[in-house]
Amino acid sequence: MRLDHVSYVADHDHLVDVVQRIGSSLGAAFQDGGIHPRFGTRNFILPLHGGTYLEVVCPLDHPAADSAAFGQAVSQRAREGGGWLTWVVAVDDISSVEARVGREPVTGHRRRPDGFDLEWKQLGVKSTMEDPQLPFFVQWITDAAHHPSSGANGHPVIEKLEIAGDPSVISAWLGEPDDHPLDDIEVIWIDPADNDGEAGLVAVHLRTERGTIRLD
Repeated sequence: MRLDHVSYVADHDHLVDVVQRIGSSLGAAFQDGGIHPRFGTRNFILPLHGGTYLEVVCPLDHPAADSAAFGQAVSQRAREGGGWLTWVVAVDDISSVEARVGREPVTGHRRRPDGFDLEWKQLGVKSTMEDPQLPFFVQWITDAAHHPSSGANGHPVIEKLEIAGDPSVISAWLGEPDDHPLDDIEVIWIDPADNDGEAGLVAVHLRTERGTIRLD
C-alpha cells in the first residue's frame, strides 16, 4: 500500500511558525495549501519525492471544525499541543476498503490560493480518532497531475516512519502484511509503553540534501 501523506498539527496562532521551523530544518519551502471548507481546517504542504507530501494543518474558527470528523481530529490534536496527527494511505478504489471495514467514505475538497479545487474521498478518520495508531485512507478524484506531491523536484523524500502500535492491528486495518505495510517506505515499530503509553505516528525520517532528518 502506498503512503499518500503525513499530517502534522499546529494551532492557528502558531501555524506559520511551525511551517517555517519544519521547512528550515528540511531546507525546503512549504506552499500555502488553502482551506478545507467542509472540515474547518487549512494547511500548508511540502511536496516530496515518491508521490507523497507533508501537511501542516490547523483548525479554523468555523462550525465544521466541531462537526466534521477531520476537523474534530485536528482541533483535538491542537488542544493537546500539536504534533503528528497521522499517516494517510492512498488507494485506487476506496469502495474495496468500504466493503472491508463497513464504513462509508466522505468527500473532501481543498481550494488552493490559485483557485484550483482539489477533490478526494477519505475513509477512517473516526477510527484514527478512536485508535491513533491507525491511518485513514484517501482516494483522489482530482487527476494525478494536480496531486499535492506534484512539483517535488529538489525536495526531500520520506525514508522511514516510526509508529507506536501493534503491527497485527494495523495489518488487519490495512489488509497488508505486518512486516511490509507500505511500499518503498520502512516502518519502525515502537511499543506504545516506550512512548509514554501513546500510540500513533511518532516520527518521520526524511532524506534531504543535508542528510537524514528525523522529525518528531
